[in-house]
Amino acid sequence: MQKLHLVMGGHVSDPQTLEFTDLANIDLVGVYPNYATAEEAWRSAARRTVDDAEMRYVIVHLHRLLDPDHPEE
Repeated sequence: MQKLHLVMGGHVSDPQTLEFTDLANIDLVGVYPNYATAEEAWRSAARRTVDDAEMRYVIVHLHRLLDPDHPEE
C-alpha cells in the first residue's frame, strides 16, 4: 500500500492546538509518497514561518485515513 502524507499549515487560534482559524487560507504544501519527503517539506514550510507563533504546519498520514483498518507496518 502506498503511504501518502499531506503537508499543510495555517494560522491557529492557539499555538498549542490544531484549531485552524481560516480554513479558506490553509497552505496545502503538497502530498508526498513517504514520511521522509513529507518531513523535509514540513521543515521547509515551518522554517519560512518561524517568526509567526500562530502559524503551524502538520503532516497528515493520508494512508491511515484512506484505509483505517490496514495494520501499520
